[in-house]
Amino acid sequence: MSSPTPTDNPAPPDAVPLCVDLDGTLISTDLLHESLFALIGDHPLRALSVPGWLKKGKAALKHRIAQEVELDAATLPYRAEVVDWLRDQKAAGRTLVLATASHEKYAQAVADDLGLFDHVIGSDATHNRRSASKIEAIKERVGEVFDYVGDSDADVPLVEACRKIVLVEPTSALTAAAEKSGKIEHVFAGRGSDMMGKKRPSRGRALLKLMRPHQWAKNALLFVPLIVGHQLGNPALLLAAFLGFLAFSAAASSVYIVNDLVDIESDRQHPRKRKRPLAAGNVKIPVAVVATGALLVAATLLALAAGGVVFLAWLAAYLTLTTAYSFVLKRRLLIDVLVLAWLYTHRMMAGGVAVDIDLSPWLIAFSSFVFLSLAFVKRYTELKRATLKNQNTNARRGYRTDDLPLIGNIGPSAGMAATLVLALYIQSDVAQDLYSRPDALWALLPLFLIWILRVWFLAFRGELNEDPIAFAITDKMSYVILVTAGVVMAVAT
Repeated sequence: MSSPTPTDNPAPPDAVPLCVDLDGTLISTDLLHESLFALIGDHPLRALSVPGWLKKGKAALKHRIAQEVELDAATLPYRAEVVDWLRDQKAAGRTLVLATASHEKYAQAVADDLGLFDHVIGSDATHNRRSASKIEAIKERVGEVFDYVGDSDADVPLVEACRKIVLVEPTSALTAAAEKSGKIEHVFAGRGSDMMGKKRPSRGRALLKLMRPHQWAKNALLFVPLIVGHQLGNPALLLAAFLGFLAFSAAASSVYIVNDLVDIESDRQHPRKRKRPLAAGNVKIPVAVVATGALLVAATLLALAAGGVVFLAWLAAYLTLTTAYSFVLKRRLLIDVLVLAWLYTHRMMAGGVAVDIDLSPWLIAFSSFVFLSLAFVKRYTELKRATLKNQNTNARRGYRTDDLPLIGNIGPSAGMAATLVLALYIQSDVAQDLYSRPDALWALLPLFLIWILRVWFLAFRGELNEDPIAFAITDKMSYVILVTAGVVMAVAT
């Protein structure tokens, strides 16, 4: 499929019109999929009407979703090499037509953003401009002779209808049809680059990043019951805890993907989250949906192996609560931080179920205050960033920037409450019975105080990542404190 570089032979001013597909061709995503998940995220009750809309046809579905959902064309993941080539074609005087099956509302927004296209063809309430319908609309607009730029199986009929075709990371069916026709002008092979000029990662690497394996460290909390129960040396229990860790990690990844699916639009407005695979267009939405299902199946099987039906119930409760958080609860003032704190404690209690070790009320109280403090840190850093942008609210949250002083008081206070619980535990009868040298545990107090107060100092200075757990995973001082605490626990034991 070799061909000359497109810019080697600029089109003359009287060249035939060039019709360009949008989804998967000009951008590395699909606007129907994006707008559907945006609807689910922003208006979950309205999304229940989707099956009824679909019964009236694909065109009606696209039209109704377009009425409900706004998409920012300026943040879409354009294929830089395709856009640059189109600019050359436009500069040479060629007529450019954006011809897409996406709704005409979104197509026009893209055309307005790029400023390249002379005509726009898109679906409306009665016409789904795909394959044959697209050909008909193109011929009505520019005549019988045209060139085409496409990528998918739906573009196979366009191969026969057009004069020349340009392929953009094409499917095997489109490639075969184009090769058979002998009409290939050029092929944009490979993953290409984004509009910042950065090469897109491989599919496998992007999919792994989508699952956020670095967040799995949070599930190490399932091993806490083994540690406090002095059972780390028990191979059977260690295996059960490890299987539980894998189950929660798979389940958590499925939730992360769902969260990214419904937050694509808002993630693109974020300086860091816009690099996430779905927001950047590095993973296609159908692939993400399939990955979610596969992860849920794996999580179910692993949970049954770890602790049977009871542990599976704890995993199901975690999934239910974290999904409710993603769709609804994260927008509720105070409820969001309470849920976040409980999700961490829930992991520890689930770990206890897997290894059949009951957690003491002391540990549950301590962890609840610690994670409540960290949940407030997360909100504080989000609001801190909002103030730098002169925003009054934190998007999709229930807080305002004038809440910062109050959050800055409540959060550290929760950390101090955790310190108090730890101190009371050390002098309790439970600790005296469980440890041979319980007085050594007093060394844990300054270690914990240094860590929690340091987190808050960094937050006040604006030097903390939004997620304090993710920060701790990459922070050398946190590892020093963790290892030292481990030595203290060993001495006390």
